[in-house]
Amino acid sequence: MQPESDDIDFYREHGYWISPVIVPAEVLDAAERGMERFYAGDHDHALPDVPVTRGWQPADGDVLRKNDYASLRVDELAALVRHPAIAATAAALSGADGIRLWHDQLLRKPVDRPGGSARVGWHTDRQYWQSCTADTMLTAWVGFHDVDEVNGAVSFLPGSHRWDVTGLDFFSQDTASLDAALVAQDFDPTPFTPRMRRGQVSFHHCRTVHGSSPNRGTEPRRSLAIHLQPTTNRWRPGASHPNDALVRTDPETNGPDYTDPAIQPLLWPR
Repeated sequence: MQPESDDIDFYREHGYWISPVIVPAEVLDAAERGMERFYAGDHDHALPDVPVTRGWQPADGDVLRKNDYASLRVDELAALVRHPAIAATAAALSGADGIRLWHDQLLRKPVDRPGGSARVGWHTDRQYWQSCTADTMLTAWVGFHDVDEVNGAVSFLPGSHRWDVTGLDFFSQDTASLDAALVAQDFDPTPFTPRMRRGQVSFHHCRTVHGSSPNRGTEPRRSLAIHLQPTTNRWRPGASHPNDALVRTDPETNGPDYTDPAIQPLLWPR
């Protein structure tokens, strides 16, 4: 079930790879129950009540729900994050000797409605992870059900992890403006949107440009994004990340310790 050499070559050329079914149904069934427990406030473990751990709240209404560090609070979500096939695949694709959790994001995208579209514009994960020394970090995206272009699957710009997108404003430019800027630099903004069966996992490089369209299906799109770091990753002075508020202090650098097993556990090798 692990990626073969052709799969690894594809990932390194295109910046993403879609696995076969590697997550068992019973793990996903449990994760869905864990998701509902999370939203109900039924948590197995507590984290400090700081802005980075709050995320979506019921008072926010029926919008895109994004809650970081959910797997550190609900055991069924932790079991999904720790499923060995995910981290082992990430290690094979990225060439890492070991994989740690960076952080996770529990995501629930509501059905599109007038005035309430929940789309995620083009961006890279690396732009948020400037505090990291590693440039081979990656994300495993796990849908809790079948996903496609109708219900808001993640789309990728193939090969964009090798583009120099310095100067592009992913934070405020709309998609049309970004597409025009990419064309002006001779980059192809034609997206690839995979159709994925339940149990498949998409992996993408931290520099791959990606986003997702509104959910035009009939049910909320439910998923967990698992952000992963190689075991060689360390904090880079002069930059920060929300993780810094949770991890222990590294006595050598007096900065955040991205090997803190309580927040960023080792996932592979087991």
